[in-house]
Amino acid sequence: MQTKWIIGIIIILVVIFAAYEVFAAGSNNNKITIAGSTSVQPVAEKLAAAYMAEHPNVKINVQGGGSGVGITSVQQGTVNIGTSSENVPANASSLNQTIIGKDGIAVIVNTANSVNGLTTAQLNGIFSGNITNWNQVGGSNAKIDVITREQGSGTRNNFQKIIMNGSQVMGGAIVQSSTEAVKQAVKGDPNAIGFISLSNMDTSVKAVTVDGVTISVQTVSNGSYKLQGPFLFLTKGQPKGNVADFINWVTGPEGQAIVKSTNTVPISG
Repeated sequence: MQTKWIIGIIIILVVIFAAYEVFAAGSNNNKITIAGSTSVQPVAEKLAAAYMAEHPNVKINVQGGGSGVGITSVQQGTVNIGTSSENVPANASSLNQTIIGKDGIAVIVNTANSVNGLTTAQLNGIFSGNITNWNQVGGSNAKIDVITREQGSGTRNNFQKIIMNGSQVMGGAIVQSSTEAVKQAVKGDPNAIGFISLSNMDTSVKAVTVDGVTISVQTVSNGSYKLQGPFLFLTKGQPKGNVADFINWVTGPEGQAIVKSTNTVPISG
């Protein structure tokens, strides 16, 4: 009799454990983790919030870290979606890539700065350390404080490819770990210059023209503003389940309307 009770208890425990595992698996299937580019992050956060409002059973967690972190994390399977603001390198070409929009990279200065425009050559000179005073580019007599992003930043890599022409950002530049941190640094320094995502622009800093072209959704879309890059969602293999549903929603009309509202060019142009 005692043996039957023990067997019965064991069976009940097994059933309870199995039910918990099924519940836990279902819960995990309803969670989507996203990490990577700090330029993509605010866009992804708005997309996630809107999607969760329509799908209350799905929980989406969005984090930054930089494009390099996004690529590495999704390769290692620690996140469902990695985000990047540059095309993925050759060693990550096996990742499935979904373009969710196109971003302009704004060159920003403090609002008190009298300089309103710079050429590609001048930007190269400033960020390489060959131009060190604002009076060399039509501004006041003051040392230029160069603000840049960390190694692994997709925005920095795009900037270097388009502006630096093979040369590197000067070693004495002040390094910030996110697009928001760059903006805050420039906001607080009258002599600073940096670059951030157009989606992160506001009136606290001033975007200068580049080769006479003002950055806007229109000039990024038509290609006249050359300093730009993609916003990517990356998955390890073809997305499935809720991840696939979310990405399809992002690339659909509702998601793309939200992308456009963040001053990011939607995939339809």
